[in-house]
Amino acid sequence: MIKERSGVLLLTAANQIPQWTVNGSEVSGFSIKWNICHNINELRIALSSQQYIALIIDDSIPSSQMLAVVNEESFKLPKIVLLTQANNDFICSLYDAGVAAVLQNNDDLQLTAWLKTCCQYSALKKENIAQQHYKEALKLLLDAVCKLSLARDITTVQKIVRYTARALNGADGATFVLRDEDRCYYADEDAIQPLWKGQRFPMSACISGWVMLNRKPVAIENIYEDSRIPADAYRPTFVKSLVMVPIRTEEPIGAIGNYWADHHVASTEEIGLIQALADSTAVAIENIQLYQELETRVEQRTKQLEALNRELESFSYSVSHDLRRPLRQIDGLAEAVLEDYKDVLDVSGVELLQTIRNNTQSMKQLIDNLLELARLGTQSLTQEPVDMGKQVSRVFNELNEQMGQSTKLTLGNLPTVHGDIALLKQVWINLLSNAIKYSSKRENPVVIVDCHSTEEEDTFFVRDNGAGFDASHAEKLFGIFQRFHSDKEFSGTGIGLSIVHRIITLHGGSVWAESEPDAGATFYFSLPRSHDISLA
Repeated sequence: MIKERSGVLLLTAANQIPQWTVNGSEVSGFSIKWNICHNINELRIALSSQQYIALIIDDSIPSSQMLAVVNEESFKLPKIVLLTQANNDFICSLYDAGVAAVLQNNDDLQLTAWLKTCCQYSALKKENIAQQHYKEALKLLLDAVCKLSLARDITTVQKIVRYTARALNGADGATFVLRDEDRCYYADEDAIQPLWKGQRFPMSACISGWVMLNRKPVAIENIYEDSRIPADAYRPTFVKSLVMVPIRTEEPIGAIGNYWADHHVASTEEIGLIQALADSTAVAIENIQLYQELETRVEQRTKQLEALNRELESFSYSVSHDLRRPLRQIDGLAEAVLEDYKDVLDVSGVELLQTIRNNTQSMKQLIDNLLELARLGTQSLTQEPVDMGKQVSRVFNELNEQMGQSTKLTLGNLPTVHGDIALLKQVWINLLSNAIKYSSKRENPVVIVDCHSTEEEDTFFVRDNGAGFDASHAEKLFGIFQRFHSDKEFSGTGIGLSIVHRIITLHGGSVWAESEPDAGATFYFSLPRSHDISLA
């Protein structure tokens, strides 16, 4: 059984360790290492360079110096005084100053018992410190995992890992290694002295390569006693002990290492902490690769969409010029024939020419609507207050007059919203013209416009008492060229509601409809109650 090492300071005027040192320097499972000091200065130097479990003072030290040492507040460890003889007053003064025990100089049994107590107290203190450090390390690890989950590039991952890897175990150095085919690339480090940052080594020539090839962690207390360590590479460094763990145990992509300047026996908890960090690092790197792939796809798709938009613009230009021109010519010629030969033509001829004119006008309207729908695909929004009540009233009166109708409007209290005033006007034009058109065959046509509001959105609706439709197919209404009535019943292009849907979607809202055949229809659209509306 390997005994745990514990150091004991002996303050004495003698030049060597006394023969009474206990049990061959072994006490209850602890290997005692003695360190002799001859004065207070040597004592201070010893305490600054190493931790001890007790300070023993023998009576070869003068009483005045002994009391000075006992009263020194910086010497915060149990103090045991060995006396050959002393009066009770002096012993009391030692206890008053905080001495743990005053023993006879030749009482080995009492000294053994006190050293055993000091060893146990020191071990318990170390255990408590280790538990507290483990709790703090877990918090640090959790914070690192959260940060790694948000990392979007390898540089950020390296920055998080190099700091966390060293802080988790209180190491003197940490390194972040990536596998580069058959070589180990020491990508980053955080250490008290430079190590190998930026260098590459064969997988077979370094411990990080061994860890990746064997897919398991390794802890080495003395690097110069392990054949897997290239000693010549380590001699210029401070490293005496290390822990190295793989980043991903299945097909490792790298390794994370901890280094210590003194001989350090890594605990299971320390290895587990650094391995947990490595596992989270593997996930972070895989996520980065996934995000980069997605970004590449998005970039490619964006380029494709930009090309399609350019083609659409070119098509729109051709439509506006190449199709409108012959339509204008046909309409103009039909109008000229009607004017010049109306006395010659019979009723049938006049009706045929008028049909030609009506169809060219319908075709012109269809082209205009298609162009409007195409422009919405690339149009950006302007943001300004829109008084929906005033806009509805103005649009309805204009449409009622243009369409030669006497439809009654019941208008509720509509709020002011933020949006593109021209596009929202087009929404009202399309919805109100439909409501007027489809209720025009009623004896008392009525259109109701109102709004229901919540903290999140305003929901507007346009209700008519017209022809209605089968609501089971309502979702088709907002697709292009979708109509539920023939041109003989009600004329139209089947594009108006597609334009409404596109405009409301651009504003971050939604559109839907409710209806029954011959019982009127209600069209709804919602707008978010936010001033920050972006292009969808």
